[in-house]
Amino acid sequence: MLAPHDPYAFLENGGETGALIAQFDWSRTPLGPIESWPQSLRTTTALALSSPLPVVMLWGPEGTLIYNDGYAAFAGKRHPALLGAKVLEGWPEAAELNARVLDTVLAGGTLSLREQRLALNRRGVPEDCWLDLDYMPILGEDGRPAGVFAVVIEITERVRTEQRLKIAQEAGGVGVFEWYPESGLLDVSDEYRRIWAIPPEVQVTDDLLVSLLHPDDRALSGPERLTEANPLAYAEYRRFDPATGETRWIARQGEAVSTPESGQRRFVGVCFDITPRKAAEDALRASEARWRNLFEQMQEGFFIAEAVRDAAGTMVDFRFVEMNPAFEARTDVRMADAIGRNVSEIIPNLPPELITTYAIVLETGKPARYEINVPSMKHRWFEARARRIGPDRFSVLFLDITGRKKAEAALRESEARFRTLSQSMPNHVWTARPDGQLDWFNERIYAFTGAAPGTLDGEAWMAVVHPEDVASTAASWENARRDGTPYETEFRLRRHDGTFRWHIARAMPAHDEHGTITRWVGTNTDIDAQKTAEAALADLADTLEERVAARTAELAKAEEALRHSQKMEAIGNLTGGIAHDFNNLLQVISGNLQLLSREVAGDERAEKRVDNAMAGVARGSKLAAQLLAFGRRQPLEPKVVNVGRLIRDMDDLLRRTLGDAIEIESSIAGGLWHTLVDPANVENAILNLAINSRDAMDGQGRLTIEAGNAFLDDAYSGAHRDVAAGQYVQISVTDTGSGMSREVMDQIFEPFFSTKPQGKGTGLGLSMVYGFVKQSGGHVKVYSEPGQGTTIKLYLPRSLQTEDMLVERDAGPVTGGSETILVVEDDEAVRETVIALLGELGYRVLKAPDAQSALAVIESGVAIDLLFTDVVMPGPLTSPELARKAKERLPQLSVLFTSGYTENSIVHGGRLDEGVNLLSKPYGREALARKIRQVLVQDGKTPSYETVRPQPKSAAQKAALQAATAPVPEPARRSNLTVLVCEDDAIIRMDTADMVQDLGHVAIEAENGLKALEIATGRNVDILLTDVGLPDISGSELAHRLRALKPELAIIFATGRDQVEGFEGAARTALLKKPYRLHTLEKILGSILD
Repeated sequence: MLAPHDPYAFLENGGETGALIAQFDWSRTPLGPIESWPQSLRTTTALALSSPLPVVMLWGPEGTLIYNDGYAAFAGKRHPALLGAKVLEGWPEAAELNARVLDTVLAGGTLSLREQRLALNRRGVPEDCWLDLDYMPILGEDGRPAGVFAVVIEITERVRTEQRLKIAQEAGGVGVFEWYPESGLLDVSDEYRRIWAIPPEVQVTDDLLVSLLHPDDRALSGPERLTEANPLAYAEYRRFDPATGETRWIARQGEAVSTPESGQRRFVGVCFDITPRKAAEDALRASEARWRNLFEQMQEGFFIAEAVRDAAGTMVDFRFVEMNPAFEARTDVRMADAIGRNVSEIIPNLPPELITTYAIVLETGKPARYEINVPSMKHRWFEARARRIGPDRFSVLFLDITGRKKAEAALRESEARFRTLSQSMPNHVWTARPDGQLDWFNERIYAFTGAAPGTLDGEAWMAVVHPEDVASTAASWENARRDGTPYETEFRLRRHDGTFRWHIARAMPAHDEHGTITRWVGTNTDIDAQKTAEAALADLADTLEERVAARTAELAKAEEALRHSQKMEAIGNLTGGIAHDFNNLLQVISGNLQLLSREVAGDERAEKRVDNAMAGVARGSKLAAQLLAFGRRQPLEPKVVNVGRLIRDMDDLLRRTLGDAIEIESSIAGGLWHTLVDPANVENAILNLAINSRDAMDGQGRLTIEAGNAFLDDAYSGAHRDVAAGQYVQISVTDTGSGMSREVMDQIFEPFFSTKPQGKGTGLGLSMVYGFVKQSGGHVKVYSEPGQGTTIKLYLPRSLQTEDMLVERDAGPVTGGSETILVVEDDEAVRETVIALLGELGYRVLKAPDAQSALAVIESGVAIDLLFTDVVMPGPLTSPELARKAKERLPQLSVLFTSGYTENSIVHGGRLDEGVNLLSKPYGREALARKIRQVLVQDGKTPSYETVRPQPKSAAQKAALQAATAPVPEPARRSNLTVLVCEDDAIIRMDTADMVQDLGHVAIEAENGLKALEIATGRNVDILLTDVGLPDISGSELAHRLRALKPELAIIFATGRDQVEGFEGAARTALLKKPYRLHTLEKILGSILD
């Protein structure tokens, strides 16, 4: 307890707020320290702190705030900062109200505000609140108002509840009232007045309400039932408006809230307008009456049934509850015999699926519609609709459709005959509904237009009509359909290749027995030749000469296009036909050379021959690859790449290849898109273009390689039919060379076409580039003029995928292993070579000559790690099918395909199928070893191998040469002969010279005709062995010149031709067909000397 003289004693019972007041530094406020407070302030503060109501004092002119715990709770987060604050600053959002309070109360007045709405920030955000506020003055020591005493009662929740109640009453249409029988007065809500249609200014009394009731219903009013326990028990009565004659139904319910003993009775109740419900009830009764009448008169059979279930609750039968007269007419089952009985008793052998259908309807609540045949009712057909109407009850409406079913069967048979006839006709045949919508076309229309079956129905067929003929065609068809007359018109239809041909369309309506059109049947007949002839005859006199010239030019152009297309296709087919066998031959040669290489290691001459042979294999492989590329039959392994990165990585290669005299510039655009292509083929294409540019610049000039993004629009696509509009990555190669004429540009992509001197190129480089780009879905464009250089642009389709990481796999040592490999190859020579190579690498090898034999090996149960199979195999079982069956039997089996030509078995769209591993023929020992290990490792097999070091190429070539040639008996050598070998191909020239030396003769080499002339004029030569096609002068011209110098000179032409012009039957002259072997050369040398 504080001492009586303690200046803080008046705060003793002030709660938490009192403690805060005691601690507060009041010297910073107009009130000053507590010790100096006047007694009036102390007394009023003690009174406020002891009050259970929220009380606040506004002291002095500035309204310094002092309050109790109740007000602190009301202030929320504003407490305790409000303590000692000036009211206008403490509550800025209520400043206007508080200023009014200070002015009024400090002047001696009072204020009492009810349901005062304010927007106060008490919890961090402004919020609406409603308050009851009472303000009165606090007298100071001089008897004058010194402050304001305020009681603050928050009624926010009550106000919101009243608002919600009002909204609910109005939304629900409920009127609320209080009735005082002694005075006859009623307190009513706004909704009550709306229901009774009483204006706001009219006093509501019970006499008024009774007067508004229908005379027949006044006995239900409260005043008439005051003697009852509850005069306001539920009642429904009509309110009659004599002015308008309108009658509305009102429902009322109330009860007493005070006892009669009090002497003042009071009743509370509600009312609501039930006019819509009464109208609905009247409508329902009328509807039920109409339904009952319809039920009795309807032609469809109808019944209501309930399920009959077994002990397990499964529906096994159903019992008839109610049915209409039509049921008896449709089923021949009497209603009196059926109602109350199970269907199994009335209709035996009912199809069991019917019970199942009704059980599902009851279980799911979903209506069912079905057709059913009942054998026990003379095989009648019924169409029925079932619906659940209760927990175990359902209703069924049904029709006898036996006649319709028979008609449908007859119609189907008729339509089948019609369609069979229509499909066999050479014309277009179609049908249409009575409304003119076409609904069927025979196959010839779809074959002609190229449209998918079913896509021309309705009005879609107009899409194949020439735009200029659509309006007239539609008008003719509408006139015929409207008048029911035969239809005939002429229009042009678009063929699948985009061309339009003239047709005459005729259609006739089919009628039923009432003359109503049920269907149209029509045909289209091709009259394009007739229309062409008519048009030709019409203007023949004036334009005959021009048309003949134009037609001749058109035919020539068409023939040229056809010839070019056929040539390209023929070469493509040729490459596919020869690639497999040719690459198999190269594989046998290459494999055996590599096997032989180890046996002849150290023999310099043998190693040199093997080198030459292997170089020939490489050239043959490159030639086959170029042919396949041109024919678009090479298996591509596309990756998502950034061609700018590829171009930058090629910089060193290009500079070494082109030489220092060629200035190389590269420009890569920012934000370059990705493209899905085979990276190796992109590099090869750029290298081919660069080499061609170098040759066009005679080894000196500037080469510019650019990469950027490009968009080819519809206009460009329309002018270049071989490319689709869209986004592309463009690679541009530009040189400062001699340029090309239009005639040369038209031929540069044709295979074997070259402007280079004979022997300086195959003419397949640009053909390969063209084939690769087209196979990749791209486009090639050439810009050139004589003397202005050349630009070749490659457009490759954009890819939206992320760039693939390109991994160099041909790195590291060549390794073998100890796994088991099944080799499947139909070519025995290839098979034995591969087996030898794999055996040398340490693998255990099984072999099979075809897919069927391989499957038998797999099914024998022997452990196999990898299946190595050729793609093109004889027999009914293909290699891909073998791989699939093998994987089914051995899921962990790895599969590696090999081929020189894959056709479409594992390559689709020119691209290797996903997940397929392919080793293209011909391949070397190192390529085979690396690919085998790569496939095994990528399939998760643990490496089990020993490192096999790569063998020298010379050893491999020696083995290939020995395998490719049959053993030859040692020939009888003739010596002291000098043979001049003239051949521009260095490998062939070196091989031939070696063979001549092996036969004991002297060989002199010349790379061209002029060099051979120079040698022959200075040395004694016995025999000239020359190729016919030489880079400077031909072999035949060389022979003529040397024969003029040395008539006794023997001449051998080494060529692939059957004869050499000008030397048919000439003495001391022979033909050596390429390719040739040692014993063939020996024989020719012997015969020509003899």
